[in-house]
Amino acid sequence: MRGVHPMLDFPTFMQHLANGISVGSLYALIAIGYTMVYGILRLINFAHGDIFMMAAYFTYFGIAVFSIPWPVTAVLVILLTALLGVGIEKAAYTPLRDAPKTSILISAIGVSYLLENLATYLFSGKPKAFPEIGNFADTTMIGSVSIQYVSFIIPVVVILLVLGLLFIINKTKLGMAMRAVSKDYEIARVMGIKIDRVISYTFAIGSALAAVGALLWGVKYPQIQPMMGVMPGLKCFIAAVIGGIGNIKGAMLGGFVLGLGEILLIAFLPSLTGYRDAFAFIFLIIILLVKPTGLLGEKVTEKV
Repeated sequence: MRGVHPMLDFPTFMQHLANGISVGSLYALIAIGYTMVYGILRLINFAHGDIFMMAAYFTYFGIAVFSIPWPVTAVLVILLTALLGVGIEKAAYTPLRDAPKTSILISAIGVSYLLENLATYLFSGKPKAFPEIGNFADTTMIGSVSIQYVSFIIPVVVILLVLGLLFIINKTKLGMAMRAVSKDYEIARVMGIKIDRVISYTFAIGSALAAVGALLWGVKYPQIQPMMGVMPGLKCFIAAVIGGIGNIKGAMLGGFVLGLGEILLIAFLPSLTGYRDAFAFIFLIIILLVKPTGLLGEKVTEKV
């Protein structure tokens, strides 16, 4: 059949599979940031992809410009990105806490455009090479399959971070407060939960996860430019919706499904390589038609 790969041997398939798992892990990591904010505020933070982009620039300046060792840079980038997320929440969302959801959505889109244009003004639109981080970009041979070290590192880091996040949400006072706010915003406030503090922590954690995603993404795709967060941001939002937005496990599942689906589509139907990005949107439409709440989502009863 025309367009179908005539001879996809086992080593090639494994190469694609490893790539799909690593890409899916990155999608999952960034999608969790979307789903956390939505779970608390019922807000899609459209600036999340641009926070990811800013973290990549922080990394570039830390390593390439100021020559700070990469482990120190990684810690600083995570902290700075978390502070950026909290700053955006305080400036753009806190004043609109009791405003209609449409106003908050418009504010989120405005923040996204602001970050993109600010990055273009400060760093220029010319792409920059992401600095080397250790030997993560090196490759190793497993049989006849060549795989980057980062392809092994990404899924492990993502799984550990998700386990840590689930521990925070299910076993700590902060997590209990987050769950209370996500269930009923007003009742949580009446019970004495400091809503603004919980929301700030949520933005900080989500932005920190985006920073880790940017560090790993830059190793795998070593090019930075002001619009680099747009398509990953859209795809990770799609991954969150596919898994069931508001559900952390669902965001992780959606990321893996989307990443594997994209890569395997290219593997088996190489003639459709140019439509790789379209696959995410087509898959989203199919999922919403079959299961509108996402793979692990639950129906939400509207409060009257």
